Amino acid sequence: MKRFLERYDGLDYYLYTIVKGNLEISVTDYGATLCNFKYKGLDIVQGFENVHGYVEDVKYMNATIGRVCNRIAKGKFNLGDKEYFLAINNGPNTLHGGKKGFDTKKWQVKEGADQLVCTYLSQDMEEGFPGNLSIEVIYKLEEDGLIYQYRAKSDADTLVNICNHAFFNLNGATSDSILQDHLQIDADFIGMVDSDGLTTETLLDVTGTPFDFRKRKQIGADIDAKHPQLINGNGYDHHFVIVGEDMRHFCTYDNGKLQLEVFSDLPGMHFYSANYLDGHARGKQGNNYPRRSSICFETQYYPNAINLQRQIKPILKANELKEHTTKFKIKEI
Repeated sequence: MKRFLERYDGLDYYLYTIVKGNLEISVTDYGATLCNFKYKGLDIVQGFENVHGYVEDVKYMNATIGRVCNRIAKGKFNLGDKEYFLAINNGPNTLHGGKKGFDTKKWQVKEGADQLVCTYLSQDMEEGFPGNLSIEVIYKLEEDGLIYQYRAKSDADTLVNICNHAFFNLNGATSDSILQDHLQIDADFIGMVDSDGLTTETLLDVTGTPFDFRKRKQIGADIDAKHPQLINGNGYDHHFVIVGEDMRHFCTYDNGKLQLEVFSDLPGMHFYSANYLDGHARGKQGNNYPRRSSICFETQYYPNAINLQRQIKPILKANELKEHTTKFKIKEI
């Protein structure tokens, strides 16, 4: 089902809704953004009822992020024998694709019975990235959850590291905290971040630290500990390294009633505890979104991998296809 959402900055934007069994999602063509994700009528993602909120209030919320999500150090990288320079939009670094990343673009959306296919053509040197890049993002409902998949092809060597930036709260979109909920993550190491939030190549063994989620624990149990990495991240805002290459379990989030499992074939996941929400945004049903009222599972390549020696680099060779899949599986417990 397609309906008009809002006219913003001279463009008309629409909301597309599909239903399958107990699940319902709505996606807007602004940023290929997941506006609603409902299980038995309970909406488990924060968001807005208009485009304005995604533009002005909480940038990146639930959007498709690219060409390269997370940070690129000092906004530059080498590819082949050429150095490329990007917009600096987060301290000294580039964040989430630059000043006008994929989250700000108008996408084309095609409706199917159980899926929405969003497409966008990113022109050569858009935000400083080489190659004309064709992107296809698929939101597909299955009986037990939501598939988020992307496919990318370019006419020149380029970088591609796309993620979805959904802000989850299993208590509902109007709940004001996730700190009492529980989380388990299949990671022995995280990437350490500097004071600007840039992930370094130094790994931290989670043993004996607030980052040890290998056994289910309350999200808020250690979030305010005086650990240098929590201070640098203003809470959890770190890349968790998930061993393996194929589709595998990443984490399990639950509130004692509902359980959300994340599976992906990507190298890792950036876990963000919504530390920079500040309560000023008027979201769904007029609700404010205060600090740490949601949680993000950004499946992706290691941040800034193009500038690091030991990480898999998110390089897409000319005329080759890059494809990655993440699944959010939900059930009652």
